[in-house]
Amino acid sequence: MPTITIAQNSAQPLTVNRLGYGTMRLTGPEIWGEPADRPQALAILKKAVDSGVNFLDTADYYGEDITNRLIAEALHPYPADLIICTKVGATRKPDKSWVAFNTPENLRTAIDNNLRTLKREQIQLVHLRLMGHGAVPLDEQLGAMFEMQQEGKILHVGLSNVNREELEAGLKLGEIATVENMYGYAQRTSLSAPYGETRGGEEVLALCEQHGIPLIPFFSLVHGLPNAGNKLAEIARKHNATEAQLNIAWLLHKSPWILPIPGTSSLAHFEENIKAADIKLSAEDMAYLAR
Repeated sequence: MPTITIAQNSAQPLTVNRLGYGTMRLTGPEIWGEPADRPQALAILKKAVDSGVNFLDTADYYGEDITNRLIAEALHPYPADLIICTKVGATRKPDKSWVAFNTPENLRTAIDNNLRTLKREQIQLVHLRLMGHGAVPLDEQLGAMFEMQQEGKILHVGLSNVNREELEAGLKLGEIATVENMYGYAQRTSLSAPYGETRGGEEVLALCEQHGIPLIPFFSLVHGLPNAGNKLAEIARKHNATEAQLNIAWLLHKSPWILPIPGTSSLAHFEENIKAADIKLSAEDMAYLAR
C-alpha cells in the first residue's frame, strides 16, 4: 500500500500505510456494548495487522470503551509500527445519547482512560472532536490537549468534526497533525442531525492539502453508498469491484492527503475493503466520477 506521513514537519513524524481501519463498528448495536461476535471482532483486528494495516482509529466512547479493550486484547504487546489514534471530547449517557465531554478536566480524564485501557504510556495521535458550539471555547479545549502533549501523554494532536473556520483557528493555536471529518464519494459536505452538525471533508480538504495535514474520512461508506447513484456502480462494474470498494478507491485517488479508515464488523467485508487499495482508477474514471 502507498503511505502517508502524519505531522511531517514535526520532530517525530509518523508514516503509515494509506488504508487504515476504523474500529467503531466492532461494538454492539447503536455503537454500544459488546460485539455480537466477539471472536470475529478480535480476528478482524489481528487480520488488519497481518494485512499491513498499521493505523487504527478508536475512542473510549465507542461502546463504553469496548473498542479499546478489544484492541488491547487482540494486539498487545503492539507491533512497533502500529499507530493507534483515539478521540476525546465526547461521551455517552446510559440512554446512548452522545454529549460533550470537553472541559480541560474532562479531556484529561478521557486521555487517562485511553492510556489505561490501551495499555500505553503515550497516545500517538488524539483527535479532539468538537461537539457543536458548547460552553467550552476551542482555545481552552486545545490548550488542555497541548498541555498533555507537553507532558508526554499525547504525541500528536488532531481535530475532528471541524469546519474551515475552526480548523483555521486551531492552526493558529498550535500544530494540528490530522483532521477527521465525514467524507465519501456521495456525501462530501456537512450534514445537520438532531444531535448536532456532522462536518464534511470537502470544506476543509484544500486547507489540509495546503498545510500537509492528512484528512481521515469517517462514515465514508455509511452515508456515501445509499446516495452514490449510477456513476459509482458503473465504474465498479468496470473494475469488477463492489461499490464499497470503489468508494474507498475514489478516496485514495481523490487526494494523496486522504487516509481512509473503512470500518466493518465482518471479516469478509474487511478483506474486500483491503483489496480496494489495489484498484487503479484512471484520470478518465475520476473525471467521470466528478460531480
